[in-house]
Amino acid sequence: MFSALPLYVLFIVGGATALVILSAGLRMTGLADRIADRTGLGEALIGGVLLGAATSFSGTVVSFSAALDGRASLAFSNGIGGIAAQTAFLAVADLLYRRANLEHAAAELANMFQCGLLLLLLTVPFVAYAAPQFVVFGVHPASLVLVAVYGFGVVATSRLRESPMWVPVHTSETREDTPDEEDNSDKPATGLIWQFLILMLIMGCAGWIISQIGAQLIDRLGLSASLAGALITAVVTSLPELVTTLAAVRRGALQLAVGGIIGGNTFDTLFLMIADVGYRDGSIYHAIALTDLFWLAVAMLMTGVLMLGLMYREKQGPAGIGRESLLLLSIYAGAIAVQAFVG
Repeated sequence: MFSALPLYVLFIVGGATALVILSAGLRMTGLADRIADRTGLGEALIGGVLLGAATSFSGTVVSFSAALDGRASLAFSNGIGGIAAQTAFLAVADLLYRRANLEHAAAELANMFQCGLLLLLLTVPFVAYAAPQFVVFGVHPASLVLVAVYGFGVVATSRLRESPMWVPVHTSETREDTPDEEDNSDKPATGLIWQFLILMLIMGCAGWIISQIGAQLIDRLGLSASLAGALITAVVTSLPELVTTLAAVRRGALQLAVGGIIGGNTFDTLFLMIADVGYRDGSIYHAIALTDLFWLAVAMLMTGVLMLGLMYREKQGPAGIGRESLLLLSIYAGAIAVQAFVG
């Protein structure tokens, strides 16, 4: 269907689809904040698990569709490139929050733990790439490890919130996760959850359209799959994370903003498992290019910087932005330059 469309129509459809993703993502932020209040699960956990998974749903569809088409690099780089882009979005949100460094104000043990979990998950593809090629029913065992570690992380994050072994030092700029009065835990969250699921379905359809457009751009413009995945489909499908993060900051839901990015990044590692299932020519970890591993390294580097920023908790950086945010933006810009002009 998309192969018959002129190039300019593809760009128009892609732009319209991006707007749909943006609108759905914005609506989902408010719903997630209210669900966190009504269920009593907290912004960090809801942002990291529910909102993170939901806003990543369109990207999941992109990776799976690309894998089914045999486009291993596009499927892989879409997920990993999204992690790098979304971490950079958190630095953009730090620019918006002028009172203090966002990582200082949104101090939360669950967010730090998920950063460590994300680093652990990102090492799995490296190990799989270096290990001998081995599949069971067409799926590499590393994909199963990703699911197991992610599941453990979700359970552990919930337990950390219920029984934390330490708490961050409270300062005048620390924002607490307090429920809104109109959304107390006595009200049922069923209606909100149904609205959330419908928006997820819409975003899944949008993700399929983006995957088809990305494949056409690769074929027609001669782009590398890594470039298209990391800098086109990944950024477009990551727009909900940008919108939801900025909207959460404006609402004062800082733990939701930070948790949504980190949780979304953690969920994005499951793109690789889903892509491995969809890729039928063997292990997807052995079908990728070195440029895909480059973005994997960039994602790990940016996650490490973010975790150190959350631990160090600089109160006010230069020009109202944390030094770790400046470093994140520099790393991402440098990676784009390397990919575009050297890779």
